[in-house]
Amino acid sequence: MSTNHGTAAVAAPVLQSQRIDIIDALRGFAILGILLMNMPGFALPGPAAGNPTLMNELGTINYKLYLLVDWIPEGTQRALFSMLFGAGIILFTTRLEERLPGVLPADLFVRRQLWLIVFGLVNIYILLWWGDILFDYGCMGLVMFAFRKMAPRGLLIGALVCILLMIGRENRELYGYKSVISKGEVVMAIDTTKVRLTEKQKGQLDAVTAMKERSKPESQKKEAEKIIKESTESYASVYEHRTGLYLDYMLVHYGYLSIWDVLLFMFIGMYFFKTGILTGTAPVRVYWLLTVLGLGVGLWLSWYRIHLLSARGYNWYEITRNARFDWYTVSRVLRSLGIFGFLILLYRSGWFRWLFSLMRPVGQMAFTNYLTQSLICGLIFYGGVGLGKFGHLQRYEIYLVVAGIWLLQVIWSHIWLRFFRFGPLEWCWRSLTYWKAQPMRRSGIDQPVAVPGS
Repeated sequence: MSTNHGTAAVAAPVLQSQRIDIIDALRGFAILGILLMNMPGFALPGPAAGNPTLMNELGTINYKLYLLVDWIPEGTQRALFSMLFGAGIILFTTRLEERLPGVLPADLFVRRQLWLIVFGLVNIYILLWWGDILFDYGCMGLVMFAFRKMAPRGLLIGALVCILLMIGRENRELYGYKSVISKGEVVMAIDTTKVRLTEKQKGQLDAVTAMKERSKPESQKKEAEKIIKESTESYASVYEHRTGLYLDYMLVHYGYLSIWDVLLFMFIGMYFFKTGILTGTAPVRVYWLLTVLGLGVGLWLSWYRIHLLSARGYNWYEITRNARFDWYTVSRVLRSLGIFGFLILLYRSGWFRWLFSLMRPVGQMAFTNYLTQSLICGLIFYGGVGLGKFGHLQRYEIYLVVAGIWLLQVIWSHIWLRFFRFGPLEWCWRSLTYWKAQPMRRSGIDQPVAVPGS
């Protein structure tokens, strides 16, 4: 790897001392939290991960864990990570634009994002993680580059537009399904011994019948058994199932939502960074407002959603039939902001600085830690190249695996950064971005290392 001398001299990344500690620590919390959220997807078939009745979990410690995770952190950790990534875009580009003329900062940023897309594809097609976020971040980061110099008010408007689009999309989908149900149930009430159904009515009847069939516990158990079989046989079988899951489910079903989801929290992250909220320097009342409003309202909405699921026996057909509004996005945004505010209050109190110091190296190695989570979980749960434990552990056991990986990543992050300036994959990404091998080992002199924000 090489660059011309002029560019290499000016494009040296920032000093280690210039890292923003609170951002690194928050990134550490987020990357460990992401594993907590991802673990059911690594270890359990989809139907069982979201329906505790399929594994006879009601009334057990497994059910309590399911409720706790679904009530408080569900969906918030990726949101926090997206916020930090949005702030990282400003950090990366601003520091380059202070040193480099013309289009060179943009060239480096685009190169950085394209390599991130490549790493995302590795995560999807080699490590076989269908819930990858790197590909989305690589693509959406290119979009957010255009907004990096926007005033805070404009960023806030961008976030509001995204959340409105997400809420609209979710409820449009909800009422689309409700329409299928209502039309189908009208046809079901027709006495077919006296009236011959039209082709349109037959189609409506088939659609609602299929929905009811998919929602039956027997059908979901069969689907779960099929997924377990496909995930514990050969690598080829696992590959076909999990890459197919990514293509069919994430790109098609959630593709539209995931775009606005990532953009929403990147807008919020940029807004928070420019106003000092993200770095903990805003007035303390701001964080109290985020915490009280976010967790107060967000947790209530989350409890309401969980109550609806439980009251309808986790039957998707009955849940959809009786739902009037999908509050998920509103709840998730509020809970994410509430958890963020709470973490900053802990930091500002001074009593938990030790905890943030513990998390800081984990955040500095977030890229390495994220991809090694996929690697470790693949080796534990997938068949062919791993132990094939997919679908064979109870919910409390998979969270014990989470705790073990957390401990491992905290320890290795601290040890690694005693000797090296950044994690191995951070080094790889930065070296590819600058097209020049970056200095890796620490010395007594604070030498340039790559800019934070990965």
